[in-house]
Amino acid sequence: MNIQILQCAEAEIADAMDYYNAQYSGLGYEFAIEVKKSLNRILSFPSAWSIFSKKIRKSQINRFPYGILYEIRDDTIIVFAVLNLKQNPEKWENKIKDYLKSK
Repeated sequence: MNIQILQCAEAEIADAMDYYNAQYSGLGYEFAIEVKKSLNRILSFPSAWSIFSKKIRKSQINRFPYGILYEIRDDTIIVFAVLNLKQNPEKWENKIKDYLKSK
């Protein structure tokens, strides 16, 4: 199985890393490690995570209030968002709607 991280998701990861590094030196690096661990778990068990909306699944990142929103499409996992789950839920819903419209 392959994984494809959309540019918007990569930007969200970079923004979160910058935020956490500003809070405490090295914390952004720790966030990146947890994202990588979560992506590896998704690759190992793509259907194990909860269904968030239609074909979209959500895997929570350990230690941080972030989730990875992804879709399984054939032999590829498409990551389209890495969002702070404590933010306004409308942001997640709009992100999903935008993603589904672009398909």
